[in-house]
Amino acid sequence: MTSQILRTSTRKRASTSRAYQERVNLAVDYVLQHLAEPLRLSDIARAAHFSPFHFHRVFQAMTGQTLADFIKCKRLERALLKMAHAPRMKLTQVALESGFSSSADFSRSFKQHFGAAPSTFDIAKWQREHAHELESRTFTLSAAPPKPKDNFKVKIRSLPPRTVAYIRVENPYGGTGVVEACNRLITWAERHGLANQQWLGYQWENPELVALDNCAYYVAVEADRFTPEGDIGRFKFPAMTVAQIDLRGDIQLELRALQWLYGQWLPTSGYVPEDQPGFEAWVGRPFAHGFEYFELAAQVPVVRFRGSVSNRRPSSRR
Repeated sequence: MTSQILRTSTRKRASTSRAYQERVNLAVDYVLQHLAEPLRLSDIARAAHFSPFHFHRVFQAMTGQTLADFIKCKRLERALLKMAHAPRMKLTQVALESGFSSSADFSRSFKQHFGAAPSTFDIAKWQREHAHELESRTFTLSAAPPKPKDNFKVKIRSLPPRTVAYIRVENPYGGTGVVEACNRLITWAERHGLANQQWLGYQWENPELVALDNCAYYVAVEADRFTPEGDIGRFKFPAMTVAQIDLRGDIQLELRALQWLYGQWLPTSGYVPEDQPGFEAWVGRPFAHGFEYFELAAQVPVVRFRGSVSNRRPSSRR
């Protein structure tokens, strides 16, 4: 009798844990979808099916961050991405499109977080420092400069809305978390008849700009109808335009392609990155060709640049 009670209690705890993980996934997804808008605690709690009264405590207990700190961190990361890849955009526009109420609020938060005002922040130096950190992690290799023989070609594609089932892998740079998540999601997809759908990998954060411990990698498969369970979440991406490079090779080829796309193609293309993550669209299942050779399409969501001339000081362009 005692062992039966213990088993029942363990199952209940596991079920509760899965339910909380599902709800925190919903909260994170809501924040990432609405960063540029006012984010009220009541709206986020409602999206996650929690009472607003207790939600902020639950979120902090599950993620290790207060909700306010999480929102500010993600807004600053989005602003940094815009500053790096849309250098002609005015800082006021960067601030508002990243969800800050004013340029003064943005400047104050940015300086508190990064130690310098956005107008004087040396993004090139910041990227170099992150490149060195990436080199020290075992999961990702640093990218060499693009080679002439690479001959990368970009095609612009219009993609319809896509709904995915995903597993979020926290701190993916090192260890086997991404591979383990792939295996678990493949098992789940096979059980639900979804394993032959399009597989995707994506990140909302750019590891060349964001502290690696704040990055998360999402393993995903397109799936229209399913019920989220545990750490398997559901997310619907809107229709979008992507700049796509088809790749057949190793991880170094992919990293060179992304470096070329962001560093050479994008600045002269008339496009800027959209507020959506970049995707790895796998040919077949993730790692279907092993861990040394990949077949996939690298997709970067983009929009036509409609901004105005930057008001930043020359020092921010070094």
